[in-house]
Amino acid sequence: MIVLGIFVVLAIATSITGFIVVRNLVSSWNLTGGSNSLPGVAVSTPASGSATVASNQPLQSDTGPTPVPWDGKSRVNILLMGLDYRDWQAGDTPRTDTMILLTLDPSTATAGMLSIPRDLWVQVENFGSDNGYNKINTAYYYGELYHLPGGGPALAMQTVENLLGVPIDYYVQLDFDAFVKIIDDIGGVIVTPSADTKVEPIGNPNAQQVLKAGTPYRLDGELALSYARDRYSTSGSDFDRSKRQQDVIMAVKNRILSLKELPALLVKAPAIYQDIQSGVHTNLTFDQALALAQIALQIDPGKIIRTAIGPEQLTQGVSPEGLDIYLPIPDKVREVTDSIFATGGVTAPMAVASDQQSAMQSEAARIVVENGTATSGLADQTATYLKQNGLNVIQTANADQQYADSRIYLYNSKPYTLAYLTNLFGISSSNIYNVYDPTQPYDIVVIAGQNWANSNPMQ
Repeated sequence: MIVLGIFVVLAIATSITGFIVVRNLVSSWNLTGGSNSLPGVAVSTPASGSATVASNQPLQSDTGPTPVPWDGKSRVNILLMGLDYRDWQAGDTPRTDTMILLTLDPSTATAGMLSIPRDLWVQVENFGSDNGYNKINTAYYYGELYHLPGGGPALAMQTVENLLGVPIDYYVQLDFDAFVKIIDDIGGVIVTPSADTKVEPIGNPNAQQVLKAGTPYRLDGELALSYARDRYSTSGSDFDRSKRQQDVIMAVKNRILSLKELPALLVKAPAIYQDIQSGVHTNLTFDQALALAQIALQIDPGKIIRTAIGPEQLTQGVSPEGLDIYLPIPDKVREVTDSIFATGGVTAPMAVASDQQSAMQSEAARIVVENGTATSGLADQTATYLKQNGLNVIQTANADQQYADSRIYLYNSKPYTLAYLTNLFGISSSNIYNVYDPTQPYDIVVIAGQNWANSNPMQ
């Protein structure tokens, strides 16, 4: 079996919990050395100077993106990343093996998790033989390899922003050793596999065991790592693995919230904090982590949407180099992305709209129409038609060249308008380009190609 990378997602759940515990002790425990006076609880303290915290600075001295301000009330999006174990073990510049978008909305007390396949074929700046396209797991690699501003995290965040059309505020990446230590610190996690799954500690195949479907198990750090990263289940797919990774998040949350575990967690607070400090990489500040902790741990599990970009949102393909890849279907990806941003955490916006036309008009997407043909006046004629159908066309122009097929450039998330235009112009998923940039004065650019000039409802 191919050894896959670490599951980083539980970093945020575990680390912020550690921060809460530490925060609760701060009033009676000197982080730079001393003793605590919490009644009835004996807590060993870290070595002098080893846990100094600057509340408004990143938790680590890192080369990642600079922390952004947060008012404590607005929605926060966090990219959680795990690195490929093979790269990590060999000491090579790593690729990501796991990417999950976590979103938290304090105003509605809801959250969502969206798993992103590592073999997704997307634009990664200019890195790739296919007009800048490459597997999404290479974004972190190229950012680190070429020492780009913000390094691997920044390029990975930018790539996911372009794919999903939503801003990414922060990132979290967890080292392998820290994963194991933190799970052990909290006494393991309890999981119930939905399919028979083999687990084994790294480098110890003799300790392999099979977890039976429907049976709960308490896993230590080593086995939790195997459960989250390996494809040893009945299906053996990345999509099944994504579900197990999200299961581990919920297992950590349940473990933390168990009142009977609280005394043990308090005792281990300094150790948890040290493991976080040494192995969790993020651009969150200490204060931001504390605030997010309060939100994350109070959200009702029924208001946490768990989903993934899966087979229904993808088509299989082969890269120019002969690699197996997944090609995203943009409108389907947009629907599943919208589902984790649904207010109330129950249903997706695309699913609740009874009148698609009204929903599209309410988006008020700012549209630019460009003429990609030799047909004079096509852009103006198209703009008039779109306006008659309730769309907000703000500009027309000639394209930079002529195109046989129409195409769309999406600069901001407008799912209903995108679906309408895609159907109207007969645009294939390969001709829809996500170039997320909300600073532009338009949301969508439509280039009318020769196929539109030859056949359209305006005639």
